[in-house]
Amino acid sequence: MANNRKAPAQSATSAKQPKAAITFERAKLLCPDQGKAERIAENFGLFCPDYENIRDQHSLALLSMRDGFDGALNEKATALHFQRVVGALVSSAVGAGSFYSDKVSDARALATRTHEGGQEDEAPVGFENKARRAAEFAAEMGLQAFALLAAAHGAVDAYKDITGEEWKPYRAPAESQPLEQRALKTQLDAL
Repeated sequence: MANNRKAPAQSATSAKQPKAAITFERAKLLCPDQGKAERIAENFGLFCPDYENIRDQHSLALLSMRDGFDGALNEKATALHFQRVVGALVSSAVGAGSFYSDKVSDARALATRTHEGGQEDEAPVGFENKARRAAEFAAEMGLQAFALLAAAHGAVDAYKDITGEEWKPYRAPAESQPLEQRALKTQLDAL
């Protein structure tokens, strides 16, 4: 007897590209560095966050958290706990850096359209145009990303002080076979 069942379609999740790892190096690539943050602040009339102070304060906060446990956690539990805490701060910096990059792209696209198509004339009298507001928003997001990078940097430094090891992002153990392959194997075994 012929089987009329269609083969299962490839699931949306298996077609997705794997997510990039949340690393401090990635955060540094996405977030403005000191020089760029200073240029942003100067050109947009904004306050440039004090990177060193933010880094130091976050490092001290994690060291204080460790001291607060007062020996309640063993070495492995301490490493696992702080790996997650640092991961949250690094993830925040990566997210902010990615958002900043998107807003810079949006601002540049709007500026290009403004220069090409006269959008400037359509802006109401007394209001700044949309491209200008987009650039200002991107600048603010850049300085926030810079501040969050400093916080992540302090956390990464503290992790090394706490554990004696460099911080690495958590990676879930890879499954040996994708779910669909295991399901197919189970179905074939049933035959």
